Amino acid sequence: MPKSIKIAVIGESCIDKFYYCETNRLSPEAPVPVLVPQWCEENEGMAGNVVRNIKALDSVASISLTSNTIKPVKSRYIDEKSNHMFLRVDDDVEIPNNIVCDKFLAEHLQNQDIVIVSDYNKGFLSNEDLEFIGIHSPISILDSKRILSKDITEKFTWIKLNKQEAHNNSHIMDNDNVIITLGSQGAMWKNKLYPSQKPIETIDVSGAGDTFTASFIYKYFLSNNFKRSITFANEQAGKVVQKRGVAIP
Repeated sequence: MPKSIKIAVIGESCIDKFYYCETNRLSPEAPVPVLVPQWCEENEGMAGNVVRNIKALDSVASISLTSNTIKPVKSRYIDEKSNHMFLRVDDDVEIPNNIVCDKFLAEHLQNQDIVIVSDYNKGFLSNEDLEFIGIHSPISILDSKRILSKDITEKFTWIKLNKQEAHNNSHIMDNDNVIITLGSQGAMWKNKLYPSQKPIETIDVSGAGDTFTASFIYKYFLSNNFKRSITFANEQAGKVVQKRGVAIP
């Protein structure tokens, strides 16, 4: 029986809710549609969705999740027929910085095969925490929404940013470990585009970045081959954007 891969996921988690609605008329009070919820889907989001993606890729992987215990809720209201999102309501809560960076966490990280940091910059992780995690991790990837210093980025094997995040972090674009995801176009590394292999009908992009991050680092650990890994990640992300909600491959 093959050895189970040990993966640590660290970062903020939330609850994703998708309310699928009928929209048959406009409100008499304002020029807006009246949404009538028909059904709701709910799943773990953010770091929790990274875990969902890993489980979909490898059902026997040993996964540990370190995240906030009080979880914010993201509620999306969507027309059931067209899948058009009319509204998103975030029930944001303050997430305290309560991760303890000590020798026990260091030992835990060093004992993993892969460490994934899903950093939504909601307060759970500080810059110092990110440096500590990167230093003590074997193969690692950071998916972050904050402005990153080179002191942070040089500690991780890989950094994953989307187009807007890359724009906000233009000062680190010369780093060799930065991957930029470009939606249906694919992903870019060192100014080279790695395109998606076939045209993609995009239905919902929610959670696609989590899928790319989990798929890329998982394949990279197995193959130690960048091109195979980024191609695989593009393929997996392409699968989930063709489904409703925060989907998994």
